[in-house]
Amino acid sequence: MEHREPPGALLFGSISTIADTSELQREAFNEAFAQHGLDWTWDREDYRAMLASSGGKDRIASYAADRGDDVDADAVHATKSEIFRRRLTENPPPLRDGVADTLVNAKEHGMRLALVTTTSPENVRALLDAASAEMDAVLFDLVVDSGDVSAPKPDGAAYRYALDQLDVSAQRAVAVEDNVGGVHAAADAGVRCLAFPNANTAGHDFSGADRVVDSVDFAAVAARS
Repeated sequence: MEHREPPGALLFGSISTIADTSELQREAFNEAFAQHGLDWTWDREDYRAMLASSGGKDRIASYAADRGDDVDADAVHATKSEIFRRRLTENPPPLRDGVADTLVNAKEHGMRLALVTTTSPENVRALLDAASAEMDAVLFDLVVDSGDVSAPKPDGAAYRYALDQLDVSAQRAVAVEDNVGGVHAAADAGVRCLAFPNANTAGHDFSGADRVVDSVDFAAVAARS
């Protein structure tokens, strides 16, 4: 039987590939809107459509422009992020299917592990702290956030930075992404990508991914096709 060496690096592309924070994010947006005196409410159908593109601050600005509202998108997004982190601390979501075991198995097979996001370092830290009962953050050899690269996803800058830091070629890495923008970012960097949709991106077009999975397991990570 042919022996297949596993990839050299496993790159989780967002905090919602670790724990599904999508609904916490939506609820935090709505609470922030109320705090800023906006009569906006994003229901799940609205929010699912918006997640086809990346960037919460850009979503706020675009929504305001469509409605003709004059809104400080930076301020609203900052409030939303504070609310999100509080909610995450108060009610930590469970790790997603297969994540804990796959992290351990990948490490045992000598793979480098990274969390490769373009969200804020504060959001990343909040997620890692919330997940600490089920996952040891020291398993990650590298954590990338918005402070490390100037171009957000769907640009592949975060992945190229991670590969450089880990000293692993794109051909020997595999990414896990839960949104279309993330899949495009992995492709832009030449990294094979498994799409792992979250509760609010499950209906999106992930045809750009190598595979779509409903759980992360080591066999899927190590497979070459």
